[in-house]
Amino acid sequence: MPAPTLPASPATPSTHRRTVRVTVALLFAAWLVDYADRLVINLVLPSLGAEFDLDRTQQGLVVSAFFLAYALCQIPGGLLADRFGGRRVTLWALLTWSVFTALTGFAWSFAVLLALRFAFGAAEGIFPPAAMKVLVERTRPEERMSANGTVMSSNALAAVITPLAVAPLVAAFGWRSAFWSTAALGVLALVAVRLWLPAPLPRTNGATDEGSEAGVAGVPGADAGAGEDAGAAETARPALGAVLRKGVLWRFALMMFGYNTIVWGLNTWVPSYLSEEHGVSLTSAGALIAVPALGAALATVIGGRISDRLGGHHRTVIVPGMAVAAVALLLMANAPSVAGFVVFGTVAVFAASLAYMPIFAVPLAGLAPAYVGVGSAVVIFGGQVAGMVAPPVMGALADAFSFRVAFGFLVLGALIAAVMACLTPQDAAAFRAAADGPSTAPSAPPSPSTAKDSA
Repeated sequence: MPAPTLPASPATPSTHRRTVRVTVALLFAAWLVDYADRLVINLVLPSLGAEFDLDRTQQGLVVSAFFLAYALCQIPGGLLADRFGGRRVTLWALLTWSVFTALTGFAWSFAVLLALRFAFGAAEGIFPPAAMKVLVERTRPEERMSANGTVMSSNALAAVITPLAVAPLVAAFGWRSAFWSTAALGVLALVAVRLWLPAPLPRTNGATDEGSEAGVAGVPGADAGAGEDAGAAETARPALGAVLRKGVLWRFALMMFGYNTIVWGLNTWVPSYLSEEHGVSLTSAGALIAVPALGAALATVIGGRISDRLGGHHRTVIVPGMAVAAVALLLMANAPSVAGFVVFGTVAVFAASLAYMPIFAVPLAGLAPAYVGVGSAVVIFGGQVAGMVAPPVMGALADAFSFRVAFGFLVLGALIAAVMACLTPQDAAAFRAAADGPSTAPSAPPSPSTAKDSA
């Protein structure tokens, strides 16, 4: 029996608003669980190190095993989303990552832990481009970054909630219980998306937004998954080589690499630093970590709204934001007290998080419809490579020198993001001129803000 979906027509203002609200709420919940699942490992690293006798470099490799698979699966995930539809691939991801999260709680050796984290990373790796496609199909261009900013603020909120919830759980029941609990949340998110995700927005010609699920979502009783299959058949599929040859996308991927170097470097090692260098308990560390995480949540929403108002022009936000982040990271790394470390860390995270949505704004506005899934996957891929590189590099630096040197390494991420912000197109029209060229698929119509910028 097909899952019930909200009607795609008529496209009244109230129907549109409801579609956007429900889509944002469901994606927010799915991303919240996604991010919580991958944050748990950082909080239990000291417990894993003690149980399996792991040094900091090996602990960093446990984190990197996830990001290796996660990065490798971004582009295949985008291709799957473009071929089978965002909704269906999102459901696959939720199911498989929940299974591997639960299995992580049964790990009995370092090798098994690495294998399970790699499998978990592969399962989560197909989710981001699929979720991005789900959002694109259910929002209009002029509201997309604001909606996505709200969705992605779930990551920062997860960074607030996860340590506060997991620390007492681990203290009472052990580190394995944390993985079983988050796996259960993944199942709940799967059921919610399966039952309540609306059909894509209709277009004026009767098809749905972005050319996906064409004509099917408007049929009473039609399954959204089936509609996506039909849309996939009717839309010309991009060749992988053609997308990967778009050098401009890789510059945006490098920008995401710089941003995520900061994010995953801090997420991985701050709990261990507070515990080992300052004797802060896991429960207290969770409360301290919540402070910069709240700042990141606020900055992500603000960055999305600024992106919509600017119609791109990410350099205006990213360059000053990363300059502030770099200074704050240096002050944080050399702070003698826990209070100073948290204050400067909060400033750094807030300033860096303003860049998150602006990195996506121009590619999503400029990509042709058939390229949205795989194109966004290329950008996300850059960030996941950072998640694969930063944890073990910082672990090795902490082992060889100190945590001060390890945290100082993060300034490199701010520098890379700022430089790439200056070397990328600043609006959708310039992006299409640089990326699409005359021989590629027809580009999406520009948003009103982009049209105004190009006039």
